[in-house]
Amino acid sequence: MYIAVCEDQTDEREALVALLHDWGSERGVALRCKSFRSAAELLDAARRERFTLYLLDIVMPGVNGIDAAHELRSFDTIADLVFLTASPEFAYDSYSVKALEYLLKPICAETLYPILDQLELRERCPQEALTLKVGRSIVRVPFSQLTYLEVNGKHLYFNLADGQVRKVVGSMKDYEDELLARPEFMRIHRSYIVNMMQIEELSNTGIRTFSGCELPVSRLLYPRLQKDYMKLLFEQREE
Repeated sequence: MYIAVCEDQTDEREALVALLHDWGSERGVALRCKSFRSAAELLDAARRERFTLYLLDIVMPGVNGIDAAHELRSFDTIADLVFLTASPEFAYDSYSVKALEYLLKPICAETLYPILDQLELRERCPQEALTLKVGRSIVRVPFSQLTYLEVNGKHLYFNLADGQVRKVVGSMKDYEDELLARPEFMRIHRSYIVNMMQIEELSNTGIRTFSGCELPVSRLLYPRLQKDYMKLLFEQREE
């Protein structure tokens, strides 16, 4: 597990790093940690390295944590992100960047360790995945990495969070039952099924994914999409 800590206050940054190392020692987990004094330093490193988790202070000089998170999501839609702040007023903003959690300072083991335990357990357990036949190969696509499925003629295009596209010969009905059985997937148009956890912005004119794709939404399906999307976000928050 590789964790980036961004906190402009030296004492709080050092205390947080110490908590992380204590958790790793207690759990017997190999953990690397890199700390940053500003969002600019973090963003520069994040473009060159792949972190598992970002622990990001919100109120900082220069680029604040919310803006930094939006920038991070423009090139890293995979890593988890946890906001740290002394005020609850930014909680709503955390939804727009797919934040895992929103912790109020002072950060302590009782609030931080359960999040780390959850991430460590996820890393140890194999991810649930969709099995595709791509040409002569069998490919497994983790559901969490599938942004949306598009059908065009006799071909299906499985668009992944990292920008890859898996092209498969077939029809929507070959995969829709398996996808729609999961709460995070929903049909938004006759040609699209989307992973709602990959939605960055939703409106009655369409959606934008964290990977920057613009997709249309059927007018008839929009009310249900809006309702199910908000329900899913709040359920994720409560876990």
